[in-house]
Amino acid sequence: MEDCSLPQDSLFLGFDCSTQSLKATVLDAYLNIIISELVNYDSELPHYNTKGGVFRDQIVNGRIVSPTLMWVEALDLILHRLEMSNLNFGKIAAVSGSAQQHGSVYWKNGSFEILSSLDPKKPLVDQFLDAFSIEKSPIWMDCSTTEQCKAIEIAVGGGLELAKLTGSRAHERYVGPQIRKIFETQPEIYQNTERVSLVSSFMASLLIGGYACIDQTDGAGMNLMDIEHRTWSKIALEATAPGLEEKLGKLAPAYAVAGSIASYYVERYHFNKNCVVVQWSGDNPNSLAGEFLVFFRFFTMNKNLNYSFFANDVLSTEAAIVCATRDSSA
Repeated sequence: MEDCSLPQDSLFLGFDCSTQSLKATVLDAYLNIIISELVNYDSELPHYNTKGGVFRDQIVNGRIVSPTLMWVEALDLILHRLEMSNLNFGKIAAVSGSAQQHGSVYWKNGSFEILSSLDPKKPLVDQFLDAFSIEKSPIWMDCSTTEQCKAIEIAVGGGLELAKLTGSRAHERYVGPQIRKIFETQPEIYQNTERVSLVSSFMASLLIGGYACIDQTDGAGMNLMDIEHRTWSKIALEATAPGLEEKLGKLAPAYAVAGSIASYYVERYHFNKNCVVVQWSGDNPNSLAGEFLVFFRFFTMNKNLNYSFFANDVLSTEAAIVCATRDSSA
């Protein structure tokens, strides 16, 4: 039998792409922290002119976004800092991460070619200047899609029916209503979008040099996934925008391997070519990872600004269901 064990000196790199910052933490096989670095968007990437990592639109009421390219440049900067700290990237066996939930990224037609042919001699930010059909990503703070929420609920038979199907009624911050808004108000941009990623799958995509799947746990917070079967809901997709399933790609379990680290990182930072990138997920579902649920009710405060309550109440339109992040057979 093939020996699949890892060397005892293996390292593991984890990211936290939050609203205000990108953090990287390197652990050894005994869960000791070896290195930790953080990039604050406002203070260290001031040319994006964000406050708290976001823009608040002064014209469109409730529109709150973050520059997509800012997250790319933050990854450049934090990897450079890890390099300057003399981290041996070659010992990193696996990479994964957590990202703010409900944010969405819109890849322009032809962007896969950019993603899959990165030049290791150039920083990432210089190579993604023309990769996004929407340059500022809607995030979880956005509340500009009230009309789209109403329309989606009507299309599926009401808020309770949508909750039964996707785990929650339509919420302004959810990606489904955000996509419908783009389709309705900027149809040419929607047509020029070949892939829609969540922030979590976007960051994983940067690392594998291809489009990473949206994981089922983060995908549960989109008003688009059939919560029972963990597949895209045809009904919800049709209520949102035409041709959407192709733009979303496939769903994957949160514990799946998204792919191997891209050759860009092997050549530029000397990662081991066998290093794997495990699916990233959202901060809310990641708050549940490792929890052993003894009580019928429990309260979780996640590491970002908002609070999440998870309970075993009867499904209502005021609740949201979160899929487990681990393999239920484990």
